Amino acid sequence: MDTRVLVRRYDSVQQDWRAFLPENKSSFFHTHARELENAYLMLSISLNEALDLRQHGHGLKACQAAEVAPGLCGLLTRRLGSVLHSMRRQTRHFGIAPNLAPLEASNFRTERGQRAARFSGMVSRVLLSERSQFIHKVSTLEQIVKEIGDWFVDATLQLEPADSAHSAACWRILDSCHFDLNTCLRETLVLFKSFLVVLPDEQVDSLDLTIRGLCRTQPAHHFAVPVIHARRNGLVAGK
Repeated sequence: MDTRVLVRRYDSVQQDWRAFLPENKSSFFHTHARELENAYLMLSISLNEALDLRQHGHGLKACQAAEVAPGLCGLLTRRLGSVLHSMRRQTRHFGIAPNLAPLEASNFRTERGQRAARFSGMVSRVLLSERSQFIHKVSTLEQIVKEIGDWFVDATLQLEPADSAHSAACWRILDSCHFDLNTCLRETLVLFKSFLVVLPDEQVDSLDLTIRGLCRTQPAHHFAVPVIHARRNGLVAGK
């Protein structure tokens, strides 16, 4: 699915739920949403610049432009992970959960994202309670964010100025991971707003403290699996 479709879908949901959020929750949501959007925008700008340089035959400059991408990716995944983990923690502790739709594999471009979304959909059909379904969906998004973020960083570190087959594969991975991180961002924002609809007012400050505390304490990058730079074929989907 095109990223513009995902953004339009999120904007539509945002309009639908605006009437359900009181002013304090609406302000809280937009503060965190703006931080997430800014983190994604910085990553997108740096990656698009690098991709444009490569497209025009400037391999070395493209690699240099991409050097900031791992740090920006880490910032985005850290913020996303903090919001998702905080919702999951709050749901487990207080037993609140909104209605939700399962993840759609077609909204992801990488095999890892599609596989996780399909599995999440299958599991959701056998989970009886809305609370269990919500926790599972949030947990799945957390895992996708960690794995895709790790894959993005590893592919960036293996970029080469020369226009080799391996370097081309790395650039494709970066483009696909960037797409899937956008999907995770849109899904997170929809979940976050629906979660605030059912969250008691007195728990908003606690949720804010948890999110910001996790942002400060989590490491810059999550490595879901060991990264072995010598095994370059491991980056290619299906290998």
